[in-house]
This record gives sequence, C-alpha cells and structure tokens, in this order.
Amino acid sequence: MAAVEAEKKPWEIRPHSLPVERIPVDLLWSADSPRLVGENADHIRVLAEAGSDLPPILVHRPTMRVIDGMHRLRATVLRGEREIAVRFLDGYEPDVFIVAVQANTTHGLPLTRADRNAAATRIIHSHPQWSDRMIASFAGLSPKTVGSIRRRLGDDLPAAPVRIGRDGRTRPVDSSSARAATGEFIRTHPDATLRQIAGAAGVSRSTARDVRRKLEEGDQGPGVVARPRLVPSPQHQDAPDLTAIPALGAVGEGGEGGGMGTVGSVGAMPVGDAAGSAVGAVALTARIASDSAVTSPISARLTPADADLSAAADLIPILKRDPSIRFTDSGRLLLRLLDAATLPPDEWNRLIESVPAHCVDMVANVARACGEVWLNVAQEVDSRAAQR
Repeated sequence: MAAVEAEKKPWEIRPHSLPVERIPVDLLWSADSPRLVGENADHIRVLAEAGSDLPPILVHRPTMRVIDGMHRLRATVLRGEREIAVRFLDGYEPDVFIVAVQANTTHGLPLTRADRNAAATRIIHSHPQWSDRMIASFAGLSPKTVGSIRRRLGDDLPAAPVRIGRDGRTRPVDSSSARAATGEFIRTHPDATLRQIAGAAGVSRSTARDVRRKLEEGDQGPGVVARPRLVPSPQHQDAPDLTAIPALGAVGEGGEGGGMGTVGSVGAMPVGDAAGSAVGAVALTARIASDSAVTSPISARLTPADADLSAAADLIPILKRDPSIRFTDSGRLLLRLLDAATLPPDEWNRLIESVPAHCVDMVANVARACGEVWLNVAQEVDSRAAQR
C-alpha cells in the first residue's frame, strides 16, 4: 500500500480516502510548512478550547513530519492529550510539500498571499515542467500570477521543453516543431488515422486533426501554424467586434479563486460599457463556435485566431470588482456564467476533445442553442444601454 501511494502523482492523492490511525504526539516532527511566519497562537487557542474532536492531521510516514495540521497538533498538546488521529501519506518530499500547500489553501486557516507566492516559487523550482495552470491549482493563485513569478525567475530555472497540464498530459512549450513533424508524417502517411498520427508525432489527436485540416486546405507553411479567421455570419454583423474593445492598460495579477486583481488604467471606458462589451464579446465567441459547428460539429479546433477571447477575459476582473454586480445574487450568477464562457482556447480544446463520438450531435446542438442565448443577452444589454 505504501509503495502504491508513493508512486501517485500529487494530483492523484486523495488524503481523505486514507485510513485514520491514532499515534503518540511525541512521535511527530514539525511540518515543512508553507506558512512563512509559522503557526498562529490565537488560532491554536481557539482549536484547543473547542469541545469537539479535531479532524485527523496528515503525516508523511517516512519522516513523521506533519504535512497538514500543525495547528491541530499544537492544540492537542495544549489540551494535555497524549495521542492524536492521523492519516499517513507516503511519497517524495517535493510532492508532499505540494500536497501541504493545497491542503492549506482549501480549509482551515488560509495561507496569506505572500505564503502562496512563496509556495508557487518553490513549486516552480521543484517542478519546472508543470504548467502555470497546474501550479496555480495547487497554490491557490491565478495562472497569470504563476506565469509572472516564472518570468521573474528567468534564467534560474532549468529549460523545460515540455509542460505537464492539469490533465496529466504533456505538451511542448514550443509546438511549432511538433506541428511540423505532424505535417510531415501526414504527407508521407496520408491514410493514417488520427490516433496513429498523434502517436507517431507525439501530439494530441486534436492537434493532429488541426494540422491535417490545414494541409487539406492547402496550407503548406512551416509548422502549418497559420489559420484562417472565422467571422460571424452576415445576419449577425451587429454583434460587437472584439477588436473594437478599448485597450485595458495594465490589469493586476489575479488573486485566489478567480483572478480579482488590482485594475490598472482603463482609459475613459465606464464599467457599464465594459459590462456590455464583455457580454457582447462572449456572445460573438459563442456565435462563432455555433456557426463553425454547423458544417463540422465539434471537429473544428478552437485557437486564439478563431476568437480573441483575451479582450473579453480581461474585462471579467473589472466586473468582479464592481460592487453593484458582485454584491447581488444575480450579479454573482452573471459573473460565474461569463467566467465559464470565457475559458481560454486550450481549455475549450480539452473539453471538445473529451466529447464521446456518440454525444457529438447532442453537444453541438446544445452549443448552438447556448450561442443563440448569449447573442440575445448581448442584444438586450445593448438595447438597455441605448435607452439610457
């Protein structure tokens, strides 16, 4: 059992599924804690005075160091108790630290922003091959913040030609060479299946599909990277143009749970106009996906060239900071829907790739219906703005 746990990746570990044991508190060592200032004495007293039993702590079996639960351990000692409930975890110490960081960002006394930044820095050093999104999911930061930390570290990091995503899949940092190899394999093996192409070139099937489609359209450029831009159908030309959204200036790094960072210069665009532009941008994106699905449901791979979501996504933090939206139930629901609709292209690609073949038509129909709904939302918001 210990060997099996040791072989698990950090994202595969489920601490709450581990059995609970009781051991003497004298056997335990203090944690390799992500907290820069150590334990909080007030929090320890609150736990010690609580009448109920404390949840089991998490302990690294090979070293007997506490992974998660130092406050509970101190409170147990303060109560005068000699034993404590624990869950044992086996694994390599760098991975165990990551589990400790994640545990401290999801319950108990939360880590400070400085704690999380320091933890992300350490994880980047120990796991440079992990993607920004992967590290962000453990450290409780936004991917943008992790990317900023990685850039500041610069030459201190070893070169990593590939990145491992949250799905556990490996992707090249520079995809041009992989796409070029994919194109060459397709030219020499025109009858190969997507699975065969992906396996031979070391790319995902969605990438293999995209490269083959470009070759069929006559794109013979290096890496077959260029892609024609999709435009909305003529009957929807009144939808807002994403390229017409004013430049936002500097938008601060996102914070925990949704990137509500400090907003920099936003020019003269009022928040109300930003809301209308964001909804319109999302509607246009949904409509583009809907129109493209008519000829080939779910088969077209979304890329930044299909619909520039970055401008719309940059408006979300502005809306999240608007009290008139964030402090109402309807406003919070709207923010959640907009946030989900502005997923980055790689996330949409992952979702599209996961659609089973027997569900393709149903998913395409639902996506088209959602596109119509978002288009109607954009038009209603535009009409309200025009009436003011």
